[in-house]
Parts: sequence; C-alpha cells; structure tokens
Amino acid sequence: MKSILKRSAGAVLAILAAAACNNARVSGTIEGAGNMQIEVNLLNINKFQAVDTISTDAAGNFSCKLEVSKGNPEFYYFCRNGRRLASVLVDAGDRIELKADTLGNFSLSGSEEAELYSSVESDYRAFTADMNALVAKLESDAENYAANSKALTARYVQYYRDRIRFVMEHSHSIAVVPVFYQKAGQLPLFSQQTDALRFREVSDSLLLSYPESRYVKALRSEAEARMNALDLSAKLSTAEAVNFPDIVLPDLKGEKRKLSETDAKVVLLHFWSNSVPEQRQMNIELLKPLYQMYYGRGLDIYQVCLDADKGGWAATVRSQNLPWVNVCDIDASASRYATLYRVDRVPMTFIISNGELLDVKIEDVSQLLNLLDKLLK
Repeated sequence: MKSILKRSAGAVLAILAAAACNNARVSGTIEGAGNMQIEVNLLNINKFQAVDTISTDAAGNFSCKLEVSKGNPEFYYFCRNGRRLASVLVDAGDRIELKADTLGNFSLSGSEEAELYSSVESDYRAFTADMNALVAKLESDAENYAANSKALTARYVQYYRDRIRFVMEHSHSIAVVPVFYQKAGQLPLFSQQTDALRFREVSDSLLLSYPESRYVKALRSEAEARMNALDLSAKLSTAEAVNFPDIVLPDLKGEKRKLSETDAKVVLLHFWSNSVPEQRQMNIELLKPLYQMYYGRGLDIYQVCLDADKGGWAATVRSQNLPWVNVCDIDASASRYATLYRVDRVPMTFIISNGELLDVKIEDVSQLLNLLDKLLK
C-alpha cells in the first residue's frame, strides 16, 4: 500500500512539475489601481491578443499565472482601458515581481531577460517622449526652426546608434526582437537598407537559442525580405539600363540565364507550355526552321516554359535538341514574369530589337516572318 501511495504521490508531483514548466507567475503592485480590472495581452507577432483579465485588491496588489513553454519566451502586456501599464518578458518557471503605476512607469525583478526587456521599454518611452517634445517645439517655434530641427535629428541619430549597439551586444537575447520594430513617429527606426545585415546577424544568433520561437521566425522572415531587397538594390545600381522587364531563370544545367544577356540584334521571347502537344510540335515545325533561317542574320531565341513539371520540360528540350536559350518557370501560370509581360495565354511571342521591346502583337507566322525580314536586313 505504501508503495502504491509513493508511486501515486510521485505521479502527482511529476504532473505538477510538468505544469509548472508551462507557466510563469507575475506578482506585484500597481500604484493607484486599487480594486481595478487589468487586461493582460499577449504579443502575437504583429498584433496583441487579449488572454486574461485580472483584478487588483484595494492596495493595487495582484498575482497571475501566464502560459509559456520552456525555451519559448513570451511578451505579455498589462493594460488598463487600452493604456499600457507594464511590459513583461517571461519564460517558463519565471517568478516576476512587478511594481507599476497608472502612467506606464514600472520596474521589475526576478529574471535577467525580463529586466533587460524592461530597460528596452524604458529607453523607448524616454525616446518617444523626447521626440514628441521636440516635434512640438519645432512646430510652435518658427523663429528657431533650424536649431530645433537639428536637435530633433540629433536625438533620432543618437537613439538609432544606441539601439544598433544594444541589439548587437545582446544578439542572443530575445529581448532585442521588439527593438527592430520600434518607430520614431511613423518612421521605422531601422529604415536603412543596410539594416538588413543587422536583422540577419541577430536572427541567426537567436535561431541557435530559440529555434521554435515564433518571434524569432518572424524576425528571420523580415531579415530575408530585407536582404532580398538589399541584393536587388545592389544589382539595380550596377545593372545596365534595358527597355524591357528582365527575366532570370534556370536552364537545363540549373544555371541562371538572363534575358538581358542574350547577345543578339533581335531576340524572340517565346512563352510556351510543354504540357500541350501542339506547342511541343511548334518547336520543331516553326521555331527550329525560324532559328536556322535567321540566326546568321542576328536572331536568337529566349524560350520560357511555364510549367510545374520541370522534368517533362527538360526531357522535351533534350529530345528535340533545341539550340537556343531554354528556361523553365515552375510557378507556371503564377509566374511573375508572365505577369510582367501580361501573358494571359500560351503560346505568346514578343520581339526585342536592339534592346527595346517592340509594341507589336504577333498574330500569325506570316506577320512574324515579315517583321524579322524588316528588322534583320
């Protein structure tokens, strides 16, 4: 019997321990908020989710349990009538002591991460207050506009540089995530294109510690989007100007082939689908003879297959021994290149002559031949 009781007690303790690992507790006092209802909101990526309402006693004391799984810290916010009173970062097992007032001032103890995030919020409140005061001064004191504008800019730059230093020094702390989304008025604090590098470096560091955190995953997605934009900007700044939307897609060898790098006086841009037998036959009966007839006079072909079946496309191109540039867009009808060229059906053919996309609609073979004869005299 004693053995059974011991096993039962052990099981109960194990259950309680497991439950404790999935929550944190925040206790404390909100000055001036006696006998009040306090809303508890959870940050859900880019929006707040109401999760609970707690009551304070006559002295403003409260205690509440917050759900959080081990290794996946959560951002919770205590609010009164929509006004934020305190912000708390909690991990499973945390026991936080909070002191706050109804004006949004607060301090806490019990967790290094929570204390670090508390400093993030405190610094941001001070910065926002300073910026609001400087903007008001700028708008009301026209006589000293230049000096006030300089002071406003200096405060922004000072805070921006300080936040860069902060996120890099604490790149392994999830407390830095909200910093990347702070704003100065309506302007994102991290609005420089090169900030993409900081997003990527910090998200890489955080993924090592918090691989399952939705906050870290969201930061990583933002980092990738910013890096893509930075990469595109770099390419555009060094690219030669072309008078047509460029296309970059993989060929049979998986190598990226650019439409703009097709070196010919006239380029025939042809969208097609390998899934349609008539269009496969068109390669043999029209495009090959056309290529043989005009290649020596300055024609080349850039052929885009809009098909999800990349293997079928590759087999056709190999079996037909097509000598021109052949690429495949597996996005098929959802292809962004098809959208750029307004391809609403296939096959569809365009002509690029001397680097310019001609505003002409190819309706039949005779029209195409007449046009090529004219362009390739």
